[in-house]
Amino acid sequence: MSGVEDYSQLLQRAIDAFASLPGVGHKSAMRLALSLLKQEKTFTYRISDALRDLVDGIQYCEKCHNISDESICSICSDETRDSHILCVVESVRDVMAIERTGQYQGLYHVLGGVISPMDGVGPQDLFLHDLPTRIQEEGIKEVILALSTTMEGETTNFYIYRLLKDIEVQITTIAQGIAIGDELEYADDLTLGRSILQRIDFQESLKR
Repeated sequence: MSGVEDYSQLLQRAIDAFASLPGVGHKSAMRLALSLLKQEKTFTYRISDALRDLVDGIQYCEKCHNISDESICSICSDETRDSHILCVVESVRDVMAIERTGQYQGLYHVLGGVISPMDGVGPQDLFLHDLPTRIQEEGIKEVILALSTTMEGETTNFYIYRLLKDIEVQITTIAQGIAIGDELEYADDLTLGRSILQRIDFQESLKR
């Protein structure tokens, strides 16, 4: 049976590139590649230019590790935000999810993942080392732990709680409402917003 490579190595390379993306199977990759061939060249050039600019130009905020076009992201540089509240999240996607709710006006600290021994991810692989220093230097009064309600998320929550035990700061966690095992980015805006507004003291959550 003939494959795409028998017709065009160039097309096969494009299909393989699309198929390497998360959630994109071979058939979807083929549809995307063939769809681009039907478009004007300028359309495809705009996509390739945007991707090149993204890869070459994107930065990570020096303070919170969120994505940014500058060395300090727009959230950290926004003087209207509440600089005394810090929300700790797993990824950039979680920042976007929380921002969509419109219910949070503090700052963020993006860990870049969660502790997962099964995947070989330890505390040293995350942005945890600078968290205590940041809290003290920036005068943070409250740290909200807003990690996924998975085993890995809960493990990371407890690690942070122990990490900050000698620092005078209130530690809270988002209220129940996010189902156990759910990742934050998949929660609907209303539920996530309520969970942030109704956050509880982390020590109290340990008693449940």
